[in-house]
Amino acid sequence: MALILLSSEPISQTQKAQSRPGVRNRPISRLRLHLPMERDAATTITVSAARMPLLHRLSAVDIALSRTLYSYNFFPRRLFLLLELSADFRLFFPLALSIYRSPALSTLLRPFLVPLIFGLLLDLALVGLIKVIFRRPRPLYNRDMNVVVSVDNYSFPSGHSSRVCFVAALFFLTRESIKRGIFADPWLVLGVWMWAVATSVSRVLLGRHFLFDVFAGSFLGVLEGLIAFHYLSLY
Repeated sequence: MALILLSSEPISQTQKAQSRPGVRNRPISRLRLHLPMERDAATTITVSAARMPLLHRLSAVDIALSRTLYSYNFFPRRLFLLLELSADFRLFFPLALSIYRSPALSTLLRPFLVPLIFGLLLDLALVGLIKVIFRRPRPLYNRDMNVVVSVDNYSFPSGHSSRVCFVAALFFLTRESIKRGIFADPWLVLGVWMWAVATSVSRVLLGRHFLFDVFAGSFLGVLEGLIAFHYLSLY
């Protein structure tokens, strides 16, 4: 289990500094991160909290918590792989196009489908651009992942999280326009959001992403839902 300890124990200065006159040893706070490792052992990383940038400290906490959640996951991995497949762009986008080409469903779901298709393309472009800019590596314990393009090697933000939260947000915003048949059931909106949350959480438990990747992706997805609803709808 990840344990973060902050202490104010003095760190001994280098021999060179000690030999110089007028230089006193000053206590420097230390940040200790106990991270669970692959062989059920713990490693202690001691760094100077006074000199460590805030972003690096937050990243260290993010990595430690994500590793802990992955290590203590007791859910069946196949369930998470199924959720991963359900939000795959290679499956989701062709499915949306197929429904749009269906006369019966297209007329009913047009207020949802049109911004959905444009929004999925927007999400693909934004996530790819951000990944290339930040180039954050995926967790070292990530395994059995099918990488389609090189940008998929990067972790920030989570494309699956942004995609499912975009779909859930857009479905919620357009629900009043498609309240017919099964789509009039308020439980359907809840079900879509539960799928989005479960898929986002599974990204950490599968070892695909760190926690902050998922939070950032989810926020981006909701923002994309608002943009698609207000600006990408042609009807």
